[in-house]
Amino acid sequence: MAFIAGAALSLQALVNARLSAGIGGAIWAAAISFFVGGIGLLGVQLATRATWPSMERIAAIPSWVWLGGFLGALYVASVITSVPRLGNTTVFGWVIFGQLAASLLLDHFGVLAAAPHPVNALRLIGAALVLGGAVMVLKA
Repeated sequence: MAFIAGAALSLQALVNARLSAGIGGAIWAAAISFFVGGIGLLGVQLATRATWPSMERIAAIPSWVWLGGFLGALYVASVITSVPRLGNTTVFGWVIFGQLAASLLLDHFGVLAAAPHPVNALRLIGAALVLGGAVMVLKA
């Protein structure tokens, strides 16, 4: 599933970049993308007859968790802006390295997780290899 998600993100970046070129702006393209995605998810929710969360349950969620949607929008708008300038492969090389570097730090300190997963030499070597690949793609 993670592989399929990654492949879908690469296609989504190209589709959204084309949308941005057509309507004249990355922010509008990101907003439209999120709107269409929201409608699609609502349709799946209704089709599967999944139960809706209660207002009490929603109210019990910490307020900072709503930032996830903003972070997703920031990601989509950044990719839409970057793909026409750098190309899909270069952008995703840097996206993957950025995800890996941030994940190493978040895991190391146990941010939002039950237990930390300390950085070790093997993890650092893996991140360095991904960075090397991103640089190679950029220079090619």
